[in-house]
Amino acid sequence: MSDDSDREYCLIDATTPPRAEGPPYADCVLCQKPTEYPESYKGITLCPVCEWQEAQRTACSG
Repeated sequence: MSDDSDREYCLIDATTPPRAEGPPYADCVLCQKPTEYPESYKGITLCPVCEWQEAQRTACSG
């Protein structure tokens, strides 16, 4: 098995919204706590704790 096929198996589109320079911040879609992202961002925003937990859930094992 080549290195390329190993990398393709674990690729996830992990785009994140731009960081906010200051308030107002968007609320986390899971726990409703403030995130590091601007309130004006349209899309899924997660606080640092939920973002880390989601990364753990979706990480490739191997």
